[in-house]
Amino acid sequence: MDEFNKQISSSYTNLVEKLTSWIDLIILQVPNLVVALVVATMAYFFSKYVQRAAEKATAKFTDNRTILHLASNLTTVIFGVIVLFLILSIFDLSSTINKILATAGVLGLAVGLALQDPMTNLFSGIVMSVRDLYTIGDVVKTNGYFGTIKDIDLRVTTILSPTGQIITIPNKDVIQNPLENYTSSGMRRVDIKCGVSYGDNLSEVKNTAESAINQIDTKIEDKPVDLVFTEFGDSSINFTIRFWIETCSQRDFLMEQSKAIQLLKSAFDEKDIMIPFPITTLDFGIRGGTPLDKVINLNSKNGKPRKSLSTQGSYSH
Repeated sequence: MDEFNKQISSSYTNLVEKLTSWIDLIILQVPNLVVALVVATMAYFFSKYVQRAAEKATAKFTDNRTILHLASNLTTVIFGVIVLFLILSIFDLSSTINKILATAGVLGLAVGLALQDPMTNLFSGIVMSVRDLYTIGDVVKTNGYFGTIKDIDLRVTTILSPTGQIITIPNKDVIQNPLENYTSSGMRRVDIKCGVSYGDNLSEVKNTAESAINQIDTKIEDKPVDLVFTEFGDSSINFTIRFWIETCSQRDFLMEQSKAIQLLKSAFDEKDIMIPFPITTLDFGIRGGTPLDKVINLNSKNGKPRKSLSTQGSYSH
């Protein structure tokens, strides 16, 4: 019984000592707690100014609202983490800070590996927004797709094809592959391929075609019309005529191309310049070049029926 009372007394003494040490610790930490509360309060009000400063600094590089919002939030989070470490250091919890940093490093590595593609798309979207590679409404060709940009966010770029399909391309694919922007230069070149007969005068063809193209209102005046004869074709001498227009939209480009074709056709008709089409010549004799009437007379004299002509006929192009 005496031994049991001694154990109870010893336990009570230890409890009192423990509570006393806790009370002493709390009392000693009161100044630190006051300082920590002051720091936290000041940080709360100061974080608004940090957020605004981050938005103003980011606005010098881009006016994309999504980027501005992301930059301000990221700066606020970093500022909050710094304040947290400062408060922990006030309470002399250096060991806790080291544990937090170690845990954050492991978690950051795991999250980075799990979200590798989304993070790559995110940073690609940020880079594209800062560099202004293209904007909504531009006509572009990238990753094998051609169309007008309808939307750009921090993950994907959305393109509307000329036939009405919606195409979404991850930003990392856009920034890692070649991109053709038909709008950024403010002008586009129209190439038209055509051919004229071997009997036409090529100098007259060149002058007539260039005069016809010069009638287009949207043609850029300081860029001359270029006509280049390219080859001797099967039934024509082929050429390509090129000119530059100020419009950049795909619809206007096609309309100006159509107008140029109409002007060329009208000008050639007026000058009696022929745009030939493939011609098929039928030889009805065993020896090439025999007229049809002679073949008919010859077969009639020999007493052969006319249907034999179909068996003797041959095609040459």
